[in-house]
This record gives sequence, structure tokens and C-alpha cells, in this order.
Amino acid sequence: MSKIIIVEDDPSVREELALLLENEGYQVTAVTDFSGVPDQIQAAAPDLILLDLGLPGRDGMSVCAGVRKLSRTPVIFVTSRDSASDELRALSLGGDDYITKPYNIPVLLARIKAVLRRAGGPAEPDTLTAKGLTLHLARGTASAAGGTAELTRNELKILAYLMSCAGQIVSRADLIDALWDSQIYIDDNTLSVNMTRLRAKLEGIGLPGFIKTRRGMGYQL
Repeated sequence: MSKIIIVEDDPSVREELALLLENEGYQVTAVTDFSGVPDQIQAAAPDLILLDLGLPGRDGMSVCAGVRKLSRTPVIFVTSRDSASDELRALSLGGDDYITKPYNIPVLLARIKAVLRRAGGPAEPDTLTAKGLTLHLARGTASAAGGTAELTRNELKILAYLMSCAGQIVSRADLIDALWDSQIYIDDNTLSVNMTRLRAKLEGIGLPGFIKTRRGMGYQL
């Protein structure tokens, strides 16, 4: 599980980012005391830093410069400052990416994954398990006591997302966003078709009702 630290002074933005990233399976820390930020980052030992520019007392540029004296931890600037000069300076100081607010959530998540991948972050697991089901990501199969089912790419992605959020209600919109983030085009009707086929395959290996519909809210394992 990759560890991400958020350095953002706006509480609403900070909380939104933290919730978003936690729902994506990241371990999240947020800085709330903006004195000695580089030292706090070093103590947290994150895999990635999300850094705002407009911080109290010390701007994000100087924080990035301070971080670079201590480590090569990837830094993504997330800021409302959209000038080319700010972006150029941020990248020249050692930033790995520069994203302006308001950000597009799927794009933000995709760029976080890309930076972590380039940095050689922790490898994603090859299998997921939940409630008696094992999902083999590399093989594209789902196994339970009743046997094994082969899944299409869409079915695999849908089931992986639901299993990573086991016990939580996942909205249809979140599922569509998650698959779009994986560069798989899917709309509401396509999701319904894939969900029907996936449920049939799970029933075929002894797991009827594995994916529950929560009316008006989404799906839940």
C-alpha cells in the first residue's frame, strides 16, 4: 500500500483529498501544522507528496526545495496557481508533476498512479480475497470453493474495485470513474450488462448474491 502525505492548508480540500485517496486504497497522512514541513514529511516516510503552493508562512516552492535536500520522494504540486512560470519553477525545483485546481478526479488519480509507477512504488497485489472469493488479477480468473470462472477485462476491473472496497457501498458513478481511469470506456448501460454477466459467473462458482444491489446507492459485497 503506497503512503501519500498531503500538504494543503485548506481544510475542505485536504479532507476531500484524504477521503478520495483512502477510498482508492492509499495510506494517507495530512499535515496540519505548517512549521517544519520537510521534517514532518521525512518522519512520515511517504511514497508520494501532494503539495500546495500557497501555504502559511512558507510557500510550497521552498517546501519542495527543503524536501529535495533530504530525499527524492516524488512531489506532485496540486495548486490553484496556473501560470506557466509557476509550473516551470515548481518542476525545476524537483517537482514530478503539476496539477491545477479544480482538478479532474480521474485525471488526478491517473497521474498519481503514473508518478508512483515511475518511482518504483510498492507493487500492486496479484490476488485479492474477500468473502470466500479469490480474484487472480494476472490470470483474469475468480475462484471459490465451487470452481473457477474466467472473466473479461471489464468484469475483472469491476470485481477488483468492489473487492478493494469490500463492505462499503460503491456507487455506479464511482465504478464508471474507476474503469474510465483504467482507460476502459464504459457507460451506465455497459456497466449493467457487465454486472449481469459477472453475477452469473459468480453464481456458477457457488456465490449467488455475492454482489448486492443497494437500491438508490450502488453495490456492496
